[in-house]
Amino acid sequence: MENACINFTAVARSARMLKIDGFSLTESMDHDDCVRSRWTFDGYEWEVRVYPAMTSSAGGGGGAYVVLEVAFLSKPRRGSVRAAIGCRLVDPRGILKPSNEISISKVFSRPQECSTKAAVVGRRALAASAFLRGDSFTMECTIEVLKELPDTVTDPVQEVPVPSSNLSRHLALLLQSEAGADVTFLVSGESFAAHKSILAARSPVFMAQFFGDMKEKCSQSVVIEDMEAAVFKALLHYIYTDTVSEFDEKGEEVTMLAQHLLAAADRYGLDRLKLICEGKLSDGINVDTAATSLALAEQHNCPRLKAKCVQFIIRNREVLDAVLATEGYKYLAMAHDLVSISFYAYHCHQVIYVSSVQDAGLWQEPSVQ
Repeated sequence: MENACINFTAVARSARMLKIDGFSLTESMDHDDCVRSRWTFDGYEWEVRVYPAMTSSAGGGGGAYVVLEVAFLSKPRRGSVRAAIGCRLVDPRGILKPSNEISISKVFSRPQECSTKAAVVGRRALAASAFLRGDSFTMECTIEVLKELPDTVTDPVQEVPVPSSNLSRHLALLLQSEAGADVTFLVSGESFAAHKSILAARSPVFMAQFFGDMKEKCSQSVVIEDMEAAVFKALLHYIYTDTVSEFDEKGEEVTMLAQHLLAAADRYGLDRLKLICEGKLSDGINVDTAATSLALAEQHNCPRLKAKCVQFIIRNREVLDAVLATEGYKYLAMAHDLVSISFYAYHCHQVIYVSSVQDAGLWQEPSVQ
């Protein structure tokens, strides 16, 4: 005798890749600030909320965490919707193995109802991991909904698992192999082969050069002036992969690269790369780099970097004196009339004045011991 079942329960599943840019800049976000992503799935509207800097007990300890929350925005067709939410860190290049998945289960019964908040990873742990590349990281978020099927439905076909995208890795190999390259750049005595279509798709300046009325339209060789070969190499790598692998390291050479790369990003209209460099420099301000980074921020319209530099320079008299003694400041004082870094130390009142503070909205008269 055959067994009879009234209902079969199946699982509908949807997955999305969420890329969070400017990780270093999110440190200053408020506890409740989040990045939102909406999508429609199984006839319902959902909103995934990522809190990049939440101090949460969900993490099981102190410190700030990257926290996930899901909101159900629709009215259930029946009494409620039972869902399971998963999240893990992934490598868009497909090189690293995904992190352990965190999961949340929730029965949603009304619109605007939210799941519990779950810590995906601590900020310190993420900053020290290889998942953070070019000041950005990617999370794979999944929503699974239990649904009842009619009696006549047989075993549902399982969704085919899809690996993480490896597009950036393939483009990096294309750049390295030079296969199909149709333009060569000459930079400080070195040559770099590339593909006009890829460059034009990423940069409005290259679009105008190669497909506009500029003289390089039919040229197979382009000379790049006023740029070091290492900087142009990093620029090309970003254009093809959306990452700056050199920023995984720290040190004076990386800071100098970030300064030159910021100028190059501004030159070629790569706004996201410019923000990545701005975040990298903001996190590494010290006595030796404060003056040059401030000058760079003013020249290339980087208000957040400018504010960070000013905050660092005016915090006390000792820091100010140290910055004034650096070779970087002395060079700027002689060579850059447009750089508004006019510091005055009044011995009688010991007041520090920085002319760019007013523009940065950070004017203060700190007491100097």
